[in-house]
Amino acid sequence: MADEIRQFVVGNIQTNCYAYISEGACMVVDPGASGARIAQALPDVRIELVVATHRHHDHVGGVKALVEACGAPWAISAADAPRATQALELSSHAFGSMLGDVEDPPEPDQLLHEGDELSVGTARFRVIAAPGHTEGGIVLLGQGGAEGICFVGDTLFAGSCGRTDLLGGDHATLMATLDRLCEEIPPETTVLCGHGEATTMVRELATNPWLNR
Repeated sequence: MADEIRQFVVGNIQTNCYAYISEGACMVVDPGASGARIAQALPDVRIELVVATHRHHDHVGGVKALVEACGAPWAISAADAPRATQALELSSHAFGSMLGDVEDPPEPDQLLHEGDELSVGTARFRVIAAPGHTEGGIVLLGQGGAEGICFVGDTLFAGSCGRTDLLGGDHATLMATLDRLCEEIPPETTVLCGHGEATTMVRELATNPWLNR
């Protein structure tokens, strides 16, 4: 059976949450809101891991309800973990009423670092440190059954890149991250972004102004 990706658009900021499914096992990436509803939408799989690409509320706001519903551990980078459990407070000054119905996540069960590998079914994902949008942003580059797939969170968008004006953001650091991703992510890879449409690395290399500075 081929691996499957299901996408849910959640929360007031329209965050892309992804469920990567392989051999009946599932890894949920960036449950930014509606955690209980995400769990209800996946009754046919075993959710084995919940992972966030970074600590902002629109990517972790559904973690608490999701892990309570499914019992899976959740993971985030070690660099973003200290502020992850304060996500709503740290976002309130910038987003106000746009926060919506989200909750701070609990303490993470797993801290991720550069080079770590996450597995689900036949798929593997290599953790690539991608700071700049936040201190500890990560990218998940698929291998094995997931070859050709990359979850990039808010580091890279179709035709754009993540903002750096929020707490912990740094423009120069993000530019260095993007330069590295140009080398790390194969051109034929499908890039699944935290907001907006999916793209391909070859398209971004050709058209994205932030990759062609």
